Amino acid sequence: MSRIDAVTLRQLRTLRAVIENGSLTGAAADLGLSAPAVHGQLRSLEDLMSAPLVLRGEHGAFVPTDEGLAILEAEAQISVALESCARRVAALQSGLTGNVSLGVVSTGKYFAPRLVAELRRALPDVEVTLKIGNRDAVIQWLGARAVDLAIMGRPPRSPAVVAEPVGPHPHVIVAPPDHPLADADPALPQDLLAETFLARERGSGTRILMTRFLDRIGEGATWRMVEMGTNETIKQAVIAGLGIALISLHTVTEELRAGRLISLRAIGLPIQRSWFLIRREDTALSPAGTRIHDHIRDMNGSFLPQL
Repeated sequence: MSRIDAVTLRQLRTLRAVIENGSLTGAAADLGLSAPAVHGQLRSLEDLMSAPLVLRGEHGAFVPTDEGLAILEAEAQISVALESCARRVAALQSGLTGNVSLGVVSTGKYFAPRLVAELRRALPDVEVTLKIGNRDAVIQWLGARAVDLAIMGRPPRSPAVVAEPVGPHPHVIVAPPDHPLADADPALPQDLLAETFLARERGSGTRILMTRFLDRIGEGATWRMVEMGTNETIKQAVIAGLGIALISLHTVTEELRAGRLISLRAIGLPIQRSWFLIRREDTALSPAGTRIHDHIRDMNGSFLPQL
């Protein structure tokens, strides 16, 4: 029978270090312990859980068992909770100074660093930590309180949030300059539907928007799609002539300005959306978080790329 109440953070961190390094000696170097001490911590954790947590994989490296993976998942959740707790305690103790974690969906990486630089200039006593991930990741961070604020294109249904628009977020369909539809004004729905669309992963806000747009103009007609992992990959694939893409205008401003891409003209384009500044409804912001929130809101989207 497992004895969860006796498990220590050191044991959990030891397990993660062994898995990440693949060896006891590597874990020992990371943790500042001896290899026998690491081995003892690992064995103690296995005894407490009454299950083997690691085994030797290919080339002799340690890999987690299914039980080990379950422990690692719990350790990650504990780490997130402790990081969140540490940020909140620091903010309470220091008043208007403190740390604020800002989560931004990956499409926002084209303006997020500039935004954080502006925040640091305006509020030098507040440390802003930027975390960039896809939509699902940012929602998970909000759910786990791993971020204080988030910027995304469509507020989530869960967790319950307060969302305020902070700037326009137009979406366009881009193609290479020599594309047959480049001179169409407008491009007809049937011509668009005959193209191959390059799209982000399932769950991406941009992909959801693209699907709704194509379903609307196609009235149920089928269309081709190739999934790609990042906006950068999509842009390069469009430039290479592998297809066209519905994408945030803020991700392609430089390519449009340089003439490497063009924006197709069609009825219903650009699709006008907004960027939202989001915080959890059930969690009060720290004084530092409130200052960052208010400053972003008062910028009225001036941090967004301009074409």
